[in-house]
Amino acid sequence: MKWLRLLFWAALTVMLVIGGFFAFRTQPIAVDLIDVTQGILEVTVNEDGKTRIMEKYIISTPVGGRLRRIVLREGDTVSCTHTIVASIQPSNPVLLDARAFAEARARVSVAEAAVERASTRFEQAKIELERAESEYNRNKKLRDSNTVSVKEFELVQAAFNSSLHAKRSSEFEQDIANYELQMAQAALLHVQPDEDVSSVETAIDNFEILAPIDGVILRVFLESSTVVSPGTPILEVGDPQDLEVVVDVLSTDAVKIQPGATVYLEQWGDDEVLQGVVRLIEPSAFEKTSALGVDEQRVNVIIDFKDDSNRATTLGDGYRMEARIVIWHGDNVIRVPTAALFREKNKWAVFKHSNGRAELVYVMIGRRNSEYAEVLNGLQATDQVILHPSDKLSDNAIIVRRESK
Repeated sequence: MKWLRLLFWAALTVMLVIGGFFAFRTQPIAVDLIDVTQGILEVTVNEDGKTRIMEKYIISTPVGGRLRRIVLREGDTVSCTHTIVASIQPSNPVLLDARAFAEARARVSVAEAAVERASTRFEQAKIELERAESEYNRNKKLRDSNTVSVKEFELVQAAFNSSLHAKRSSEFEQDIANYELQMAQAALLHVQPDEDVSSVETAIDNFEILAPIDGVILRVFLESSTVVSPGTPILEVGDPQDLEVVVDVLSTDAVKIQPGATVYLEQWGDDEVLQGVVRLIEPSAFEKTSALGVDEQRVNVIIDFKDDSNRATTLGDGYRMEARIVIWHGDNVIRVPTAALFREKNKWAVFKHSNGRAELVYVMIGRRNSEYAEVLNGLQATDQVILHPSDKLSDNAIIVRRESK
């Protein structure tokens, strides 16, 4: 019996030792692991923007009189010099006034000067475009042979695109100046006094205003029939296919943006991401109150669609979208998710997976965005790190990968 008691106590002791081991041993901590990768990293400035028709034109009355009711509505298509957008009837005695004739003649002189000025700007824009195109073609050949950097080529490309837009804008300005001259000359004939009589007479025919460009009606300022004076705005027209994007950013972010920078346009009503390119950073800032009531200095950034065929035809004037403007781009960058980073002794650190344990590693971080950070030192592309490290983790802690649900 004695040996049975000894055997019992020995077995009990073994069971207590084993139970104590399992009771007091460190339980592994379940964690989420992710790979450190090597690839492209882009730093962006993210802001809301809206589309804007590049060239709008407000049609004003060249003569005074009674404006007939406008039958056109927003969205109606108009054709240059073919569509009658408004008609003005003579209104006595406004049109039967010598002063009206003098004002009409003065407007013709102003319109002639505007045509000459627009022609000069158009010729200058053509010269600038030829120079920019030559520089672009030369740098394109150098880029194909890797003689110039991507950044230098993008700056030259941005200058070429800017010159192309300036030439198109000056051409539009020239067309509008010629149109206004024609309207002013027609208005002058409308109030031209008859040389055979001593009094000033006015033709009784209606004065018809034609559309200055091919496009659509954007806004109707005056709809009902009313008496108008010369220069009264009545309609706004524009080409909805000729769009740009305007994004206002903080002035502290604007200094980091360069012309020619790539832009990703999202959340415009479709899952497709449209691409754009920065054409201009406006030189003057303006003050804007944020949603939190803070006065901020903002700067408008003008963006062109990179590929017109890539732009959705459903977009119109004033449509909202989100823009991500690239201010830095890196290839073959060792990157770690920002969710794995934390501060330890005023240094950036991560927990690296090392043979089933968490190893505390200090890292040197370079550029970063909302998702990834550039690793300059401390990690390799083959490492695995812990996402969202908790307070339970410590150096050399036992870990196990959390099973995905």
